Amino acid sequence: MKLGNQVSVPDKPDAKTLETFKTPGVDYVTFKTKEFTSLCPVTGQPDFAEIEIEYTPDKLCLESKSLKLYLQSYRNERGFIEQLCCKIHNDLRETLNPIFVGITIKSVPRGGVALEAEKNSYRGSDET
Repeated sequence: MKLGNQVSVPDKPDAKTLETFKTPGVDYVTFKTKEFTSLCPVTGQPDFAEIEIEYTPDKLCLESKSLKLYLQSYRNERGFIEQLCCKIHNDLRETLNPIFVGITIKSVPRGGVALEAEKNSYRGSDET
C-alpha cells in the first residue's frame, strides 16, 4: 500500500500502480489536476495539460496517492493526448470496474491551438 509510505514514481504508466479501497457508499468521485505532463511523441518536448477523472463507483474507490504516482509516471511517456486519454480511461476501467468512468484532458495551448480529448464509458458498453 502506498498511502502513508514513501514510494518512488514508476518509470512507466502501469494500471498495477493504482490501488483501491471498498467504497464507503459515495455516488460520484472526481479528481482534477492542472499538473499533468507527458512528452510529445514527435519532438519529445513536454506537453502540459489539465486532467479530470470522474467515475461512479460500484464496489471500489481509487486511492488518491496511487493515482498521483500513476499520473506522474506519464512525465516520461511519449504519446498524443488522445492516446493517453484512452489509456488512462482503460486502466481505470480495468482497475475499478465502475458503473461510469470519464476522462477529460485539456492541453495547454500551443501556437494558439488548444486540444481537448474525452473518453467516457458505462459498464457493459462495448467500448474499450
